[in-house]
Amino acid sequence: MKVAVFSARSYDRRFLDEANGASPTSPPTELVYFDVALDADTAALAHGCQAVCVFVNDRLDAPALHALAGLGVGAVLLRCAGFNNVDLTVALDLGLFVARVPSYSPEAVAEHTLALVMTLNRQTHRAYNRVRDGNFMLEGLLGSTLHGKTVGIVGTGKIGLATARIFHGMGCTVLGCDPYPSPLFEPLGHMAPLEELLARSDIVTLHCPLTEASKHMIDAAALSRMKAGAMLVNTSRGALVDTTAVIKALKSRQLGHLAIDVYEQEGALFFQDRSGEIIDDDVFQRLMTFPNVLVTGHQGFFTVEALREISTATLVNLRHFIESTPCPNRVNAAS
Repeated sequence: MKVAVFSARSYDRRFLDEANGASPTSPPTELVYFDVALDADTAALAHGCQAVCVFVNDRLDAPALHALAGLGVGAVLLRCAGFNNVDLTVALDLGLFVARVPSYSPEAVAEHTLALVMTLNRQTHRAYNRVRDGNFMLEGLLGSTLHGKTVGIVGTGKIGLATARIFHGMGCTVLGCDPYPSPLFEPLGHMAPLEELLARSDIVTLHCPLTEASKHMIDAAALSRMKAGAMLVNTSRGALVDTTAVIKALKSRQLGHLAIDVYEQEGALFFQDRSGEIIDDDVFQRLMTFPNVLVTGHQGFFTVEALREISTATLVNLRHFIESTPCPNRVNAAS
């Protein structure tokens, strides 16, 4: 079995090769790595492969999927939880096997959420730069004590629950919002409608999938319902947030802080070195002018443990495809 791995970085090679060496897949799996993203223009690189392995910014729209099917590709292996970058209707019509990694080290993303909150709240990123320049003044670095604050968690799946446990342990009041509440959340906080959560929370953090219903769930109306000066954190999917509306809320001081590990137009930016280039995304550049905005480049998942889990689960999914056995991670029309 030959698999084309797209958007592959050195760490993808390391952990996929490690998992492949330990995997009992039969026949043996040959992994062919490409650092470019998969789309209709690059699909031809999968010639001779029976499967492709992709990440969050690979674009599997109708043209790309038809191109892959025409090459004899039978499986799309997502090394991520979300599948909003796949035209699932077309994939299923073409008979493609599509599988994801629905859960991997939820604590990794939850801990990164905490890191963003703590960094932005206590201004440690700015303090670090000041001290390196010999400036030990404290003006402009005033934060708030998180103990006793109210944290609203939108999405109480595995990552949301891990986040809730952290903030509950810090002495915060935790509110949750989810159309399918988890009973595991009950000892950690209280469920509330989104409108109430937004109005009561000092920090709102997003941990939900991107769907047609959730796209731009944090828009101008939602931002206006938030407590003035509150912090918004997004480590889930960029399009959950209307970035233009967020910029207006930052300018008006309605939104006090913004921390994001994802961005709606991140496909042209993230997982690349653009340091020597002019970034022509005006919305992103405007975000970067705010001192109360913190951006990381989709690294919430980026731990040794999570990458091991992702790689192992991806090859297990491949084995199900090879052996035509039921795959619990297969994505179907009802997903």
